[in-house]
Amino acid sequence: MTEFQVYGSGGGTTTPTIPPGAVRVAEFLADCPFSHRLPDDPIVFPGLPGASHMHSFFGSEVTNAHSTTQDLLNANSNCNPSIDKSSYWIPTLYNGNTEVEPVTGIFYYLGEGVRDDLIAQTQPFPLGLRVVAGNAKATGPNDNTIARWSCLHAGDAGSSSNFVNCPAGTMLESYLDFPHCWDGVNLDSPDHKSHMAYPVNNACPASHPVVVPKLRQVMRYPVNGNPANFRLASGPGYTMHGDFFNAWPVDELARRVNDCIRPIIKCGTDGRP
Repeated sequence: MTEFQVYGSGGGTTTPTIPPGAVRVAEFLADCPFSHRLPDDPIVFPGLPGASHMHSFFGSEVTNAHSTTQDLLNANSNCNPSIDKSSYWIPTLYNGNTEVEPVTGIFYYLGEGVRDDLIAQTQPFPLGLRVVAGNAKATGPNDNTIARWSCLHAGDAGSSSNFVNCPAGTMLESYLDFPHCWDGVNLDSPDHKSHMAYPVNNACPASHPVVVPKLRQVMRYPVNGNPANFRLASGPGYTMHGDFFNAWPVDELARRVNDCIRPIIKCGTDGRP
């Protein structure tokens, strides 16, 4: 069943003063450690515990197959800031048969990929928005150009849609950008993707006219070296994907969009410059 959200103007209306020395990058973030693992997916398989491959969950400490927006709002989050009650999840990484969890999940909320005048019109995500990015069913590296693997502190190693061999002293890193053009109506869609779109030519397409923050998921794993024994619960590295279930309190998310994203100011986890 598709849910609907009436599109409104959302967010604050005051124009924040740009503080002296502010870094002109439209950003705020949530730093959310690993919370728990379950073969559940409340977006793709709602109400069906055990129906999914294994997922590693971040943020909300209660997420399971039955989770609703209200469940998340009522529960604790391990994020910094703890006011972010959202749930984030990814397929679990294995080295052989051993689970490997990221040292933390970092979730950047960005204003980029569209013109500055459109960044200034960014709207907060609607409460309860659900989005899947990446391709869990990819059959080869060319099926998924969104999720990338690289090595933290080893820029010369490059990036790839599949696992990379990271030098000693570095960490395997995954990053994934979510679409940030919304259709203005639906909190979800049958494929969990078509209510969202990526920008085209620095603007949102007419079918998805609402600019929302660009969510960038960054995972850093305490492993390096030959990736031959690495696999995701969903398959090879190119099946990396991410799920986002928005449960930010409405006013708090609106403040961050108004104070950080629209005026293009870099903010910390507290949503302040």
